[in-house]
Amino acid sequence: MKQDAPRSSWWSLVREDVRCVIERDPAARNLLEVWTIYPGVHAIALHRLAHALWLREWRYLPRWIAFIARWWTQVDIHPGACIGTRFFIDHGAGVVIGETAEIGNEVTLYHGVTLGGTAWRIGKRHPTLGHQVVVGAGAKILGPIQIGDRARIAANSVVIEAVPADATVVGIPGRVVAPRRRTTHGFDLDHHLIPDPVGKAIACLLDRVAQLERTQRVAADVACGDCDELCIEPVFKHSFLQPSTLE
Repeated sequence: MKQDAPRSSWWSLVREDVRCVIERDPAARNLLEVWTIYPGVHAIALHRLAHALWLREWRYLPRWIAFIARWWTQVDIHPGACIGTRFFIDHGAGVVIGETAEIGNEVTLYHGVTLGGTAWRIGKRHPTLGHQVVVGAGAKILGPIQIGDRARIAANSVVIEAVPADATVVGIPGRVVAPRRRTTHGFDLDHHLIPDPVGKAIACLLDRVAQLERTQRVAADVACGDCDELCIEPVFKHSFLQPSTLE
């Protein structure tokens, strides 16, 4: 789905980008800090200038502006990328956004995020992010896939398939672990509240093993009723768990 290119002036777009930093980053004390020492703000301001020239069929100058922005901010945004309003890159270092990437409004990226391509051919090669998407630190979203509105991508995930709206994605490769979620406080930055399906599966297996061990111990106690002492040692002869771990 093609995102509409912003039609506002460069100044109004950058001003909204700065204001959204104040709303989403508790470390931002005032507008002076955001304007002067936030590399994400500098990167998006230079990108909006380069993108405006790119839309006018300029090529070398926009690429040169992007090169200077990368050297200055450690954020690499191709001038062809289409980015919506109120875009926030937190910390900034290591973010890469490819030429045909499309980003909706109110999107937040953390450091180390890559919106990359997976094909050599000319055309759509990079992902499309919907509105109010949050992408955690180090996540990679690869290929011409669609990320639905309000989706959350967990830190260090690798996403290679489309993600529905309101979903949470975790892992390598990324998989949806929370199909739907509700927010009660407006814009959601709780990207740390991510389910851990692998940890949950391991915990379930450990609980099951402990249950089976307890069942075997009870069976041994019943079979050896003639003894004064509990004969539970044979139960653990072929077990990888020790008696001390069962309680």
